[in-house]
Amino acid sequence: MTAPAPHPRPIRIHSLTDAAAACAAAADLDVPLLLVSAPGAAAFAGAGWFGAVIARAAARHPSVAMTAVLDCADRPGDALAALTSGIDTVLFTGRADVAERLADIAAQHGARLLKALPEALDLRNARDPRRACQSWLSGRDDGHVTE
Repeated sequence: MTAPAPHPRPIRIHSLTDAAAACAAAADLDVPLLLVSAPGAAAFAGAGWFGAVIARAAARHPSVAMTAVLDCADRPGDALAALTSGIDTVLFTGRADVAERLADIAAQHGARLLKALPEALDLRNARDPRRACQSWLSGRDDGHVTE
């Protein structure tokens, strides 16, 4: 079935700059990191873009234990495409029966399917993304969240 989210304070990213800032903050604090794409990003940015962003951010910060989640919203085709392209964690918020089938497919690919996440820090309008991430990851900031 669906595995729980691996980190209690996810960060939503919209670019390589966001991902790099989150990784740098996690490295500063020596904490694991859960990065999540923008809502529904699988439909407009795609698995290839997301995979490339995550790979570049991870290469810049190899010491950070990172889990990256591609948000596929309620679109099963996007989730399936992400899984078959090598994305190892996807978020799918569609029907439960479809989620069960996708979770089985994910397991066959050595991946996991999440149906929900805790509240996340969204970096879309952050003036200083690294500082926002440091506050969020250290538990000092409970504001600026999105579901």
